[in-house]
Amino acid sequence: MCLIIKQLMNPTDHILTPRLRLRPPTVEDAASIFARYGQDVEVCRYMSWKPHRTIDDTLCFLRRIVDDNAAGRSSGYLIFSRETDELLGSIGGAIVGHRVQFGYLLARDVWGNGFATEAALAFVETALTHLAILRIQAYCDIENRASANVLEKAGLTLEGTLRRYLVLPNMGELPRDVYLYAKVRE
Repeated sequence: MCLIIKQLMNPTDHILTPRLRLRPPTVEDAASIFARYGQDVEVCRYMSWKPHRTIDDTLCFLRRIVDDNAAGRSSGYLIFSRETDELLGSIGGAIVGHRVQFGYLLARDVWGNGFATEAALAFVETALTHLAILRIQAYCDIENRASANVLEKAGLTLEGTLRRYLVLPNMGELPRDVYLYAKVRE
């Protein structure tokens, strides 16, 4: 099954939207990622990883993403402005059987411009065009209303609250309540 999904979800092509270009990351992107958002405490607040302290942290993280993409375990993209070619953020997710568990983030200076919604819509639509993928889902901390709005605008439905479910290291050591959003292909 993993080989089939690798062939279907391997992010070798760019995804284009009216304002954005999503493309697979490479290790050469490490300096830009670190500078734009990798070390930003506020951007990383609701992430499952701590802000990067050095470029080496970003390189390790990026190598894992690139390897997971190549092996078919994930489908990850960097988000760029089509107008300026500026790195805006990233989006992607783990592929587990018939479903994709995804997340996204944007550099702080571009929050509030609709880029997260535009990227999420494109990513969700692309994932659900592949025959092996029947479900795409995302977790959202119950305090992260902005992200919940993005997921709803991207066509995902709130399925419920998972109590004491996910440790977000930037929010403390205890598991936090999260919303589970999903979209399924019937």
